[in-house]
Amino acid sequence: MPADDEARLVALFDAHAAPIWRYVVSLTGDRAGADDVVQETLLRAWRTPKILAEEAASARSWMFTVARNIVIDEARSARRRHEQVVAETPERVAADATDALFEGILVEDALASLGFDHHAVIVHAYYGGRGIREIAAELDIPEGTVKSRLHYGLRALRLALQEKGVTR
Repeated sequence: MPADDEARLVALFDAHAAPIWRYVVSLTGDRAGADDVVQETLLRAWRTPKILAEEAASARSWMFTVARNIVIDEARSARRRHEQVVAETPERVAADATDALFEGILVEDALASLGFDHHAVIVHAYYGGRGIREIAAELDIPEGTVKSRLHYGLRALRLALQEKGVTR
């Protein structure tokens, strides 16, 4: 480091380090951590020549703001929250499938209570993922009939589920 840079850094430290250190300790209560914040603040000031060219009061005000921002950034950082990076992600907890199993049994019982025509259309549409045109072609019935059976079949299915206590 050139002698001129070293002299500027020493002068900067002598003029501002103690007040900034006290300010950081008042913010954090951490005396050892305050040293790191002061060091980073003075380094940023030293790297910003226009700050050093200003009056001492303006420069110190800027450094207090920088120190405060460093404290805030540190508080928000993952290191502060003690987060640790791991090589593998933890296993995902599988949701309890008991409710889905019972719902499936209820729907199956309700579907069994429907007539064959309504049952076939609903199964093709919802479990087979087919459209109206495809269902009509597979069952060899008109598209309007598929729509009608689907409408009335769902209505009957809803009623059958309500009889079994399903309210939604």
